[in-house]
Amino acid sequence: MNQWIEALRTVLPVLLTLGVGMLCRRRGLLTRQGVDALKRVAVDIALPAVLLNAFATTEYTPMDVFVPLLMFIVCVAAWALGRAGARLFGLTSRFVPFLTTGFEAGMLGYALFTMLYGAQRTAEFARIDLGQVLFVFTLYKAMLSVGEGHRADAGALLKQMALSPIIIAIVAGVLLGATGLYRALTPSGVSGVVTACTDFIAAPTGALILLCIGYDLVLRDVPWAATLKVVALRLGIMLALRLALGALVGWLWPGADLSGALNMMFILPPPFVLPVFADDADQRVYVSSALSVSTLAAIALFAILAIVV
Repeated sequence: MNQWIEALRTVLPVLLTLGVGMLCRRRGLLTRQGVDALKRVAVDIALPAVLLNAFATTEYTPMDVFVPLLMFIVCVAAWALGRAGARLFGLTSRFVPFLTTGFEAGMLGYALFTMLYGAQRTAEFARIDLGQVLFVFTLYKAMLSVGEGHRADAGALLKQMALSPIIIAIVAGVLLGATGLYRALTPSGVSGVVTACTDFIAAPTGALILLCIGYDLVLRDVPWAATLKVVALRLGIMLALRLALGALVGWLWPGADLSGALNMMFILPPPFVLPVFADDADQRVYVSSALSVSTLAAIALFAILAIVV
């Protein structure tokens, strides 16, 4: 019974906050502009505070260099498998490979991981996220732009990545942690002050993110047959790659325990930015539907993890 109570304590706040977001849309309590503003606060202010603290307080090993690289390769493999799967199962949308790779860690993953494993383990998830963040900001967006018929602008992509609050927070956190500066400042109390500031700013991250996701969770016009096919394809690819990466990490670093972070990463939906690149109204509906159903699948799998952890 205690296990179920603990699972309910983790899952129920997620479901309630999603429900509040849906209620805000139906009752008009929040406007589209208001939700977009909340997203900016969550992703550009609160989440960078989470990442800065996570990378500043982690202990660095050679694994921290190779795990992001492996995750980058996994994302490329997922895109290639998605493209092959689209041909195999007759899925004609050019967005299918992009729906089978990349992970919405920023707007969902960190909130769920923290609720399940605690803020003190955020660095485990962050080191895996780093590889897929680099993939999304480089190859993912470049291939999306080429698919639209535009020439990918490497300079613009690099500028966008360099100016991203998330990337800035990660770089700052790595510099503080890897150089030992954060630990060196601990006796003086400066590190404690930094942690207090980042913890205070990061506190509403999960609630803000889940509220916005609930607001955007619309299932009324979902083309279910086509949507379930691409979601099933993604889940199959994620399962295969999760097992492969887990086995490789276990072989390379037998003492490392990244299973929780890997499980959380591989249940996440594709990046929520994807509908912006949709060519026409039908494609936007297709992509948005796939993201909505993938998000519901992620919440269901999160509930299962909460029960078995």
